[in-house]
Amino acid sequence: MPRSESPVDDTTPKYVHLADQLATRLRAGEWSMGKLPTVRDIADTYDVSSFTASRALQLLRDRGLVVTRDRSGSYAAAERDADPVARWAVVMRVSPGPWQSASEAVVRVGFERVVGQGAFALRPLAVPPTADAAEVDRATAAVAKGGATGVFFLPSRVSEDTCRQDEWFLAGCRKRGLPVVLLDRNLRGERRELERDLVASDHADGGRRCTEHLLALGRKRIACVVASPTSTHTDRLAGYLSAIENAGPGRTPIVLRVPERLEAREAYPWIADELVRAGTDGAICYQDYVAVGVILELFRRGLNVPRDVAVVGCDDLPIGQSFALGVSSYTYPSEEIVRTALRVMANRIAYPGDPFAKVLLPGRLVVRDSSVVGEWGPR
Repeated sequence: MPRSESPVDDTTPKYVHLADQLATRLRAGEWSMGKLPTVRDIADTYDVSSFTASRALQLLRDRGLVVTRDRSGSYAAAERDADPVARWAVVMRVSPGPWQSASEAVVRVGFERVVGQGAFALRPLAVPPTADAAEVDRATAAVAKGGATGVFFLPSRVSEDTCRQDEWFLAGCRKRGLPVVLLDRNLRGERRELERDLVASDHADGGRRCTEHLLALGRKRIACVVASPTSTHTDRLAGYLSAIENAGPGRTPIVLRVPERLEAREAYPWIADELVRAGTDGAICYQDYVAVGVILELFRRGLNVPRDVAVVGCDDLPIGQSFALGVSSYTYPSEEIVRTALRVMANRIAYPGDPFAKVLLPGRLVVRDSSVVGEWGPR
């Protein structure tokens, strides 16, 4: 497409012509929801030098058409980038624990990279666990007060009480005409029907890939660790069970359901004890912090990871990359989830009567020393 360019005026620098062509594509909305190509990609596409491509992007920044984010790249600067009032409200009910800030950051970074700061605001549903419907409705009103066009909502998985609060929150959004797209999980509950659009990581694919990875390593007794009755856990369990069944006879599923009454520091030793009791040689944990906690507890019991028990986590959080024993993990496709959620939200606003959609986006398996002995792993 871009190579069919108009003749270049010799009196105008080449980077100015290139900037004009890119500006035409920007105004047409081609990159309105995401990232521009890299300098190298632009140079290759238009058959110019990287220097010319870089100058063109700088000119677009000077014109206010492009914004640059540190260590991320260049993005289209839509009108909302300059708007101090958030257009989207992002409300997250991340489970309390050592992982809370890291999990929130994964979602926040996805929005920052896709829509830009100023185009959304994190609006905590600041209510105590004992809050009643009236308190939650007041909190919902505070979320709506920011002038949001719609709400992206990560429900709680902690308890039936917090689930009830989530239901009240969604009712308050409905009352105020705010469309809602759920992020990563449905409301808590076994086989819960979809009551809102949902865009999530494909946790069934994650469970299947993690299990197949451990099976390929020759692991015979692989356990899947789950906790709350939410779609993230049930979908991952479904992928695990499918992979175990496809592995043929002689494979027995081992499902460890963590009691919800346990705090994180109590859950880690409980999981490790159950893994030892079941004679497992592989474990799939529902989150990287859980994987790290379990690995430490297995070490305390004299077991070697991964020689005795190979461990895999989920979400590829920073702790899994910085831990002395790198944690194999199924990644969370945060940017793609945000891009897709924005498209789903746009469709919901344009066609409010459409059936609710559930969109699942695959991550990828990152293999580190917790499942395969690496250069720095145990021998």
